[in-house]
Amino acid sequence: MVSIDQQVLWTFFGSLFGFFLLYTLCSNTNKRKLKNKDFPKECAHGSFIDEECRPVDISDAEVIIVGAGVAGSALAYALGRDGRRVHVIERDLTEPDRMVGELLQPGGYLKLIELGLEDCVEEIDAQRVHGYALFKDGKNAILSYPLEKFHSNVAGRSFHNGRFIQRMREKAATLLNVRLQQGTVTSLIEEDGTVRGIQYKSKDGQEHKAYAPLTIVCDGCFSNLRRSLCNPKVEVPSCFIGLVLENCQLPFANHGHVILSNPSPILFYPISSTEVRCLVDVPGQKLPSIANGEMTNYLKTMVAPQVPPELLDDFICAVDKGNIRTMQNRSMPADPHPTPGALLMGDAFNMRHPLTGGGMTVALSDIVVLRDLLKPLDNLNDAASLSKYLESFYTLRKPVASTINTLAGALYKVFSASPDQARKEMRQACFDYLSLGGIFSTGPVALLSGLNARPLSLVLHFFAVATYGVGRLLLPFPSPKHMWIAARLISCASGIIFPIIKAEGVRQVFLPATIPAYYRAPPIKEDIKKEVTIDKDQVASVLYVVPSKREDLS
Repeated sequence: MVSIDQQVLWTFFGSLFGFFLLYTLCSNTNKRKLKNKDFPKECAHGSFIDEECRPVDISDAEVIIVGAGVAGSALAYALGRDGRRVHVIERDLTEPDRMVGELLQPGGYLKLIELGLEDCVEEIDAQRVHGYALFKDGKNAILSYPLEKFHSNVAGRSFHNGRFIQRMREKAATLLNVRLQQGTVTSLIEEDGTVRGIQYKSKDGQEHKAYAPLTIVCDGCFSNLRRSLCNPKVEVPSCFIGLVLENCQLPFANHGHVILSNPSPILFYPISSTEVRCLVDVPGQKLPSIANGEMTNYLKTMVAPQVPPELLDDFICAVDKGNIRTMQNRSMPADPHPTPGALLMGDAFNMRHPLTGGGMTVALSDIVVLRDLLKPLDNLNDAASLSKYLESFYTLRKPVASTINTLAGALYKVFSASPDQARKEMRQACFDYLSLGGIFSTGPVALLSGLNARPLSLVLHFFAVATYGVGRLLLPFPSPKHMWIAARLISCASGIIFPIIKAEGVRQVFLPATIPAYYRAPPIKEDIKKEVTIDKDQVASVLYVVPSKREDLS
């Protein structure tokens, strides 16, 4: 009996020792793995807002992204999610405070879903947007997004731009192969016409160089790097005066409000549950002075009388508080210089008037296109071949980008007041056409919201508005004066839309399949389709698909 007890005792101690030895070995293995990951020390105690905080070897990055705004952050997450080693350098990683980039159209929200970033509009007090309310001369029209075929969660979103960007930065920083670093990029490093990397100053002022097979510049509308990568024809058609109305109830909840005022539109839209953004457009680049009180006088005497009565008291209160901000509205067509080793994205590459709130939708759509192009590539080191292959990006992005760009430019000109009688008739015809409802409102709104990326539909609706205006002039009985105005109205409509289409590229917009670079794009694979969490029929209604090139999603 004693021998049995001793045997049991030794068995117990032997098992305990074996367990302790196994635990020690496993613990040492995990420590070695963590050591190999080489986490920066500051990451253990701080957030990603510190100078750097991701465990990736900077010298081994596949992609350098300059800028971590909407485009840069979303792109970093998209490429990092695909396994790319990404190094992002942003001038300032603290929360931005901007008064644009606050409205995401439903088409842009669908792109967020494709990228796996839809949760970035959560927990920032973002407001759902279901359409627009259009006001003119005391009348109004409700223009709802055509969302009947989509999931109930699909809608526009409006929010504080900085909160949205921080959420995307945080999401990108969760990937171990993505590194966010605060620094100022001073120049691109070029060798024999190929971009090899960047030169930048880190947070502590030290000069550094970083190298990668592909550098993507997303440093915004004030980019100092784009000059060698595109032909930057920047125009400033107008400026915005920005205000925030607090605890204000909009006449139509969950809608953006557009007032067709004189000389140009006024916008109201929610940016939180208690705040409404007001943007007053002023044509040209000259604004009343804030310092000497001219701005306050202008807003109270020229703008306030045109504000809907329901918003007037809140508008005056916001003006009296004095927190008035201004910004220039920039427009720049995409005119790239394909450069081996580098690519432009976001506002550094392409801008349009912010009246329609389409900038983020275009940027996110571009990211989806670029992600799908890069996905099948294991090696990015052949800069010349990669550059030639990525020329297809400029064509594949056109349907969405050109539709939103063209509509933004055309609507701004149509919605702005003018002493020209033909322009007045065009403005009134546009309001009346949209007020008809049905396809007359859902068609244009689908284009504006990024749900319909067909440029031909845009042209047809635009000239349908012009034709409607001609009918108003000539019926029931035409007069010589009205016939002359009608002829000038058609001429005016042509003069608005055709120059914009020409800047976008007629062939790229309407006949993309005739561009040789188009056929360098790989087919969309089944696994890419499965990543999209919305119904495939919804995707088919959003994407511009050329049957000869793209697989039928149905």
